[in-house]
Amino acid sequence: MQPGIDPQHGPSVTSEGIVVRKRRKGIYILPNLFTLAALFGGFYAIVMAMNLRFDLAAIGVFAAMILDSLDGRVARMTNTQSAFGEQMDSLSDMVSFGAAPALIAYEWALKGLGRWGWVAAFVYCACAALRLARFNVNTAVVDKRYFQGLPSPAAAALVTGLIWVMNDLEWPGAELSWVMFAVALYAGLTMVTNVPFYSFKDLHMKRSVPFAAIVLIALVIAVINIHPPIVLFAVFVVYSLSGYGVYAWRKAKGQHTSVISTSTDEPDERGLHK
Repeated sequence: MQPGIDPQHGPSVTSEGIVVRKRRKGIYILPNLFTLAALFGGFYAIVMAMNLRFDLAAIGVFAAMILDSLDGRVARMTNTQSAFGEQMDSLSDMVSFGAAPALIAYEWALKGLGRWGWVAAFVYCACAALRLARFNVNTAVVDKRYFQGLPSPAAAALVTGLIWVMNDLEWPGAELSWVMFAVALYAGLTMVTNVPFYSFKDLHMKRSVPFAAIVLIALVIAVINIHPPIVLFAVFVVYSLSGYGVYAWRKAKGQHTSVISTSTDEPDERGLHK
C-alpha cells in the first residue's frame, strides 16, 4: 500500500512515517437546530394559513425570522460554520420567507383576484428565490454593512405584517386584495433591486456597551409590547423604505450606489458598479 492511502478510512501514514488521522465529516448540531426551528416556523405558518388562522401564520413567520437571525450568529460564536449549514439556511429561508408569505398572502386576499392574485404571489416567491441565489454567489464581494436589495426576512415581515395588523383589526382580506397585491409586488421586486439596506452586521454582541444601551433595549421591548402587530409592521415599513433613502442620498452625494465592493468575477455583476 502506498503511503497516505488507506482504503479502510483509518489513520494514514506519510512517507516520513507520520501518522495523519482523518477528520470525520459531520454536521454541527447547535446552529442547525436554530435553522430547523426557523424552517418549522415557516411550515407552521403555511399550515395555519390553510386553516384560516392568519394571525398565527404571521406569528410563525416572525418567529422564523428571529430564529434565522440567530443561527448564523450562533455558528460564528461557537466556530461551527459549515458549507452544509449555509445550504440548509438558504433552503430554510426559501420556505419561511419565500413560499410561506406568498401562500399566506394568496389565501388571505390574493385568491379573490383570480389570475392576478396568483401572479402576484408567484412574483414574490420567484423574487425571493432570486434574492437568495444572488446573496449566495455575491457573499464574497458585497459590502458587509449593507444588503443588496431588501433581505427576504424583511420582505416576509412586510407581507405577513400587513396581514397580522388587518386580521387584528378584523378587516377581511377580501376588501384589501389590491393593497395586498401592491405590497406583494413591492416587497418582491425590492428584493431583487440593487438598493442598499443596512445589514446591522457591524454590531458585535461580544463588545461591551454603555449602560444606556441596555435601557434603550428595554424601552424597545416595552414599545413592541404596546401592540406587537402594529409596531412590528411599522418598523418593517420604515426599513423597507430606508434603502431607497440611502440610495437617493448616495446618488445626491455622487457616491457609488452599488454595494458590490470589489470584483467583476463570475457571476457577472459589472452592471452593479454603475
